[in-house]
Amino acid sequence: MTDDQGWAQLGSHGDPVLQTPHLDSLAAESVEMTRFYVSPVCAPTRAALMTGRYNYRTGVVDTYLGRAMMHPDEATIAEILGSAGYRTGIFGKWHLGDNYPQRPVDQGFEEAVVHKGGGIGQPSDPPGSDYFDPILFRNGTQESFSGYCTDVYFDEAIRWIGDGSGEPFFAYIPTNAPHSPYLVPDSYREPYAEQGLSDKDARIYGMITNIDDNVGRLMAHLEANGLTGNTIFIFMTDNGPTTRLYNAGLRLQKGSVYENGIRVPFFARWPDELEPLKIDQLGAHIDVVPTLLAATGTTPPSDLHIDGIDLLPLWKGEVESLPERTYFVQAHRGNAPQLYRAFAAVEQQYKLVQALRFGRPEPEPAELEALELYDLIADPGEQQDLAKERPEVLERLKESYERWFEEVSSTRGFDAVRFAVGSDAQPEVTLTRQDWRMVTADGWGRGDPVLGRWEVESVATGPYDATVVLDEPAPVAGTARIGFRETEVATSFSAGQREVRFEGIELAEGEGAIEVRLEMGDETRGAWQVHLVRR
Repeated sequence: MTDDQGWAQLGSHGDPVLQTPHLDSLAAESVEMTRFYVSPVCAPTRAALMTGRYNYRTGVVDTYLGRAMMHPDEATIAEILGSAGYRTGIFGKWHLGDNYPQRPVDQGFEEAVVHKGGGIGQPSDPPGSDYFDPILFRNGTQESFSGYCTDVYFDEAIRWIGDGSGEPFFAYIPTNAPHSPYLVPDSYREPYAEQGLSDKDARIYGMITNIDDNVGRLMAHLEANGLTGNTIFIFMTDNGPTTRLYNAGLRLQKGSVYENGIRVPFFARWPDELEPLKIDQLGAHIDVVPTLLAATGTTPPSDLHIDGIDLLPLWKGEVESLPERTYFVQAHRGNAPQLYRAFAAVEQQYKLVQALRFGRPEPEPAELEALELYDLIADPGEQQDLAKERPEVLERLKESYERWFEEVSSTRGFDAVRFAVGSDAQPEVTLTRQDWRMVTADGWGRGDPVLGRWEVESVATGPYDATVVLDEPAPVAGTARIGFRETEVATSFSAGQREVRFEGIELAEGEGAIEVRLEMGDETRGAWQVHLVRR
């Protein structure tokens, strides 16, 4: 699964410039779901893909600021397949929690080579990590790698798969390419720049071609080891694109619930069982878990509620269609979803849309009432709003959405998902701006006077040593304070200092918020990172 590659960014989908020969070959050999849906941004898609459940049930409501951590009691596809005898590995982007018990190694993956947070170079990453020679985490331990990040993920996956002898395997390779900051070897960028593409688009297209080359390497490895026939090979993306260079007539881009934000490519190749086939029936990320469980003959836990459906009868050509259903999608900034805001209800023919973009500030009530209705069969580009012409369809889908919103919101609510401090499984925890909940206005950038707190559960009193990392060298001398529940300690720091050290802190056991305040003259801001080590 790639990151920010739209439905149209493939040679097989008509892009006149982009070179993706290996993915085009995969498409020709696969069952292709031409109407496959995800969320308009990444972490919600990842939660749904891993669980088969709508992301609002899992605690994941956004992509940062503590809103992209999944409840650890969610059963993942890795846990289910692992219990059925599969080796399980992830190589790339997890983005569902950086600390115990939410890391991939805590959620069913035996082998995990991943970056932290939502992307390399974001506040959760170690200093110095980059798309080139990234610093990643192998099974929870920091490790430096040589090479370009996407190449590293596929190298590690191919090494781990090996010759396929022994237990069956489940490999999850979620790249952070072609997500910004659009870093790619010049050998991939230059051919597109020479054709007149903008620097941004040349980099995005170069990143996708690099992915394509790696997909070719993986396919060749499977073939060389006799694994092609009985390996289910899925390719998909997590949301729409960040470029509008070519969109195949689909509307808008990533962050939108219009088609180009949520409709993505989806190929499934399984030569021993499936003939190449194009299917225009609606499918979605929540369907992947139940379909793979059916394909592998794996029984899920009896108490597991899965929202998706088994698509295997469609893939095998046993049925031409499945019963009519509605896929719901909603995503916007904030600690909790807001009724009617930035949602879509999608059927095979009709789609109800409330079209506010993902990052918009909280709208006025009148904006939430601006619903649009489209006939996706007649108008896949969503140009003809039928809200006034088909009010009965609008009302039916609106009522269906309202029932869905109430039901998924009541699953467990939207209180902050906590991670553990002081656990034997992770005695050293790094708190980053990726996971804090805001005290001031939303933000995580360097130099911003923003404050946040980390909602955690302390499972051991300590003592702890803490290293507070500033987002930039302190412009003036000041005071650093770190507090948790009834405990607060303070120490001074000098101008130019980048780190502040605390030793022997005792933290009461239980739930609470860790907050760090850096007081510098008239300004108070939060830490960039806090390294907390239980002695």
